[in-house]
Parts: sequence; C-alpha cells; structure tokens
Amino acid sequence: MDAAAPVSGLAAGTNLLKKFVRFARGADTLTVAEKVYSIAAFLAIVTTFLLVMSVQSVRLQTTYRHMHSSSAAAAIGVGRINALIYSIVMESRGIYMSTDRRVMMPYADGLIRRNRELAEAVKNMERTVSNDDAEQFAAFRQRISQFIEFRQELVRRGVEISPAAAREWGDNDANRTVRRKLTSDIEALERIYQQRARDADALANENRYAAAYLFALGLLALVLAGLNVVVMRGSVVGALADITQATDRIAQGDVKSEVPHLRRHDEIGRLARAVQNFRDAVARIFELEELELGTAQARDAARTERDNFNDKYQAKKWQLSAAINSMPQGLVMLDGKANVVAMNSKYRQIYNLPETIQAGSATLEEILQHRVKSGLFSGDVPKYVAAVLDRIAKREPAAYEIALNDGRIIKIYERPMDGGGWVSVQEDVTEQRQRERMLERMERFLATIIENVAEGIIAKDARNLRYVFVNKAAEKMIGMTRGEIIGKTARELFSAEAAALIERRDQQLLAQKQQLEPIIDTIDNPARGRRVISARRVQIGGANEESHMFVTMVEDRTEKMVAAA
Repeated sequence: MDAAAPVSGLAAGTNLLKKFVRFARGADTLTVAEKVYSIAAFLAIVTTFLLVMSVQSVRLQTTYRHMHSSSAAAAIGVGRINALIYSIVMESRGIYMSTDRRVMMPYADGLIRRNRELAEAVKNMERTVSNDDAEQFAAFRQRISQFIEFRQELVRRGVEISPAAAREWGDNDANRTVRRKLTSDIEALERIYQQRARDADALANENRYAAAYLFALGLLALVLAGLNVVVMRGSVVGALADITQATDRIAQGDVKSEVPHLRRHDEIGRLARAVQNFRDAVARIFELEELELGTAQARDAARTERDNFNDKYQAKKWQLSAAINSMPQGLVMLDGKANVVAMNSKYRQIYNLPETIQAGSATLEEILQHRVKSGLFSGDVPKYVAAVLDRIAKREPAAYEIALNDGRIIKIYERPMDGGGWVSVQEDVTEQRQRERMLERMERFLATIIENVAEGIIAKDARNLRYVFVNKAAEKMIGMTRGEIIGKTARELFSAEAAALIERRDQQLLAQKQQLEPIIDTIDNPARGRRVISARRVQIGGANEESHMFVTMVEDRTEKMVAAA
C-alpha cells in the first residue's frame, strides 16, 4: 500500500508533464484549471525570487557603501600622515642646518606643531581601522609614537643645549631606520586599503547584476499576470458565451445548428459535448412529435419511444449539469426577469447558498436576501436587482470585481444570451489581487531605494539622448530640479564642450555595450561650476528595442580631489 502511493504520484506527474509537452507543440491538451493553476504557480515562484533578490540587493548595497567609505577615509588618512612626516623631516633638516639658536627657533616651532598634527591624524585614522588591519595599524602607531618622541627630543636638545647637539641626536642610523620602517608601514597600509577598494568595486558589480535580475523577474511577473487574463478570456468566458448562444438556439427549436468547441479536451469541451447530446435528444423528440401515427398501436409505440427519449433527455440534462458543476468558476444563468435558470456548485459555494435555493425556483433577489443575512452583501437589494435587469435589457456584456464583506474579491464576467437571458461567470481572485498588491509594494520599495542612494543615477532614452529619469542625488550634483532636466538633451543643459564630452561617452557606451569601470571627467556645470565626476554607464535593451536606455551612475569627486591636493 505504501509502495503504491509514490508510484501513483510519479505516474500522475509523468502524465502531467506529457500534457505540457503536447501543449507546447500546439495541441490543446490542458484543462482550464491546469492552465490557471500553472500560471499562478509560476507567478508565485517569480514573486519568491523577487523577494530573495531584493533582500540580496539591499545587503550588497549596504556592504558596498561601508567598504567604500572606510577605504576612502583610510586612504585620505594615510596620505595626510605621509605628508606630515615629510613636513616634519623638512623642519628637522632646518634645525640641522642652523648654526644659531635664533635661526633655529622657527623650525623648532614648526616641528612641534607638525608633531601635534601628526598625532591628531593618527588618532582620527584609528576610527577607520577594521579587524583585519588592526595588528598592522598597532605597529604603525607605535612607530609614529617613537618618531614623535624622537623629534620632540631633537627640539629640546636644540633649544636647551645647542643646534649642534640637536644635529648630533638626529643624524644617526637609528633615526633613519625608524623612518624606513614608517615608510614600509605606510606602503603596507596603502596596499590594504587599495585591496578593500577593489573588494568594494566587486560588490558594486554584484549589485548591478542583482538589479538586472530584479528587472527581469518583475517583467516576467507582468507577463504571467497578462497571460492569466488572456487564458481566462480566451479559454472560459468567450467559450461559455458561444455555448450559451448554441443552447439558446436549441431552446428556440434550431436543432441543426453546430455546437462549438467540441474538439477541446478540457471542461469546456465536455460541456460542449453534453450540449450536443442535449441537442440530439431534443431533435429526436421533435421528430417524434411531428409523426402522425394512424393507429392506436402506432400511437402507443410512439409514446413509448418518446418516453425512452425523454429518459435519455433527462440523462443528458444531468450530464450537462455535471459538466457545469465541474467548472472551477461559479456560473449562474438568469432569464429576462432575473429568475435563476441554472447555477453550479461552485457558485453555491462562493455565496454559501442553502439547499432551499435551487435553480428553476429561486430568483436573484432571494439569493441577495440570503447574502444580506449571511453578511456577504450590504447594498440595496431592489436597486441591485433593477441594475441587473437594466443590463439584461440592454444586452451589454460587462466585467467587474466586487469585494465581499469577509474580505474576498470576486471577478464577474457577464454576457447576454439569446432570448433575453443572462449568464454570469464568477471567480474568486482574492489570492491573485494579494499577489498584485505585493508586487506593487515591492516596486515602491525599489523606487524608494533608488531615490535615496548617495550615488547619482541618470537615465536617458538611447534613441534621442533625452533624459528620462534622475534621482535626488543626481539633482543635487547637477544643481537643477528633475523638472528642468527630464525631456532635454545634454546640449540643452550644459555648455557645448561639456555636451560634446557627454555625447562622446554615450557613443563609447554604445560601442562597448557596458562601461563597468568608472571614468573620471571634468565638466563645466552651468549651476555649480567646474566639477570632477566619476561615472559608470550601462545599457538596458538594444538598438532595436523600444526600451533602449543608457543608465549612468555618477559620483561628484570635486571635494575629494581638492582635499587630496
């Protein structure tokens, strides 16, 4: 018994896979339920991947900002310390070369001041030290302390004894050894911070790929949602309308008309075949009624045969009812006076209808009154029934959604029937709408992240080179609002020289597809003057695509370049 269950499950999975393969080759072998559930499953998978990739993108961006800021601060600190050491050495040489104490004093004062600045620079640099370079920095800080103490003693000897005593104290191998070790320490720290900057760039590349994946997954989710709508309209609503029209023709006596969708293998096909059997039974009944029997025996025989066909008619009617009840959507048919002609079990389940409400005897008003009592309807019942009767009279199809008081959302498709009737197909789309709201929240979340990153992000249409998007950081860098920027070209915003440079970079990007490494340019900004910027550029789409865009990530390095100078 236990061994048979996995084998049965495997066989069912294999059969379903074969049906999908035949469907991909053009054969309509899937049922309506299998189509809808498959699309919903793929949409759930894509949504899960969207969530995972969003979390990964935020984590990479946070790590990149931390590594980039710490490595930049450390590199500035190392450069500052190296410059102060060089200044102190120059002040020391002034003391060495002085023969008179009065000539020496300015150099001594300058050396003491540089010593204090060097100690403060080392203290500030400690804030950027991480666990992996703590040991290296500790040795470096010890040598700096020795260097400062040595220079303090040099000044003391020059001031209290003589310049010659200071020169004798400073001109020795021990001093030169400390200086060489300090140089080695600085070079080692520079290598560490250069590697950290490379690691930060690697993280930035990973985040770029994550953003591309998020865009692709979001696009796939939209395609799946659209496909679900197309499947519902093409596979269910339109087919039911065709079958309804065929049923109306049969009811009016046209038993020679063709029943559509007989070749389909899903629930709609079974419903069409049941209608065809119903048509054949009605046709046979009509034939019997038209016969004029000459004798009582013939009349009795005809009545007996008619009774047999009536039995078959009831059987086919039951088959039709079974086919309707097998639909995954709720279905209700009304006549021109809003009396219920037919409804399936799914419709009863949606509104929790009791057994006292049956097709053929109930009205739409009775159904609504029951919904009022059960808390599933809070509107004006007579007004609602009048609106339905008006739509039946106008014979206008409609599609809309209603929200029940228990939180469910029902999608309703209404189509007229020949003879003044009305058919309504209803589907519970609560989970689908919840997934759509989740996607909307995710899109707002991503837009908030892009809007608040420190790096400027600029997008332009690759076909006409007009700006289509700038974030807050880009507005600040350019010195204009996005209303002044969007829709214009570089030549409308910048000087001719700056615009020519920007267009040249765009042509380079078009030739090499992606520009992953940052390029540093100097541009005359009409609002902020001459600025030094670092830019990375990527292409989205291709030349033959409508969504072909250039995206530029910009960093203003003007202040850093001034500080480094």
